[in-house]
Amino acid sequence: RAAEIKHGRVAMMAALGAVVQHYVKFPGFESVPSGLAAVTSAPGSYGMVALFLVSGALELGVWTEDPTKEPGNFGDPAGLGQYNDEMRARELNNGRF
Repeated sequence: RAAEIKHGRVAMMAALGAVVQHYVKFPGFESVPSGLAAVTSAPGSYGMVALFLVSGALELGVWTEDPTKEPGNFGDPAGLGQYNDEMRARELNNGRF
């Protein structure tokens, strides 16, 4: 279940990133092409390496599973009060879609 939730969350973030990358450019990355071509261009490849290292560090250090909680339960880090059974069911269904 933990892998299913994690893969669903990554897929949702990737879908959002695929849309946002065409409209938002970080300073210093204006010349980087959109899409997968960004990984092969000079400043884009540096950003990809940095993103890979940061996500790996977060995965191994900060976002570890708590054995006392159900899989994928990291609480409500943003404090929005939306972490309930209904939202968890929506998240699972959206990830399966």
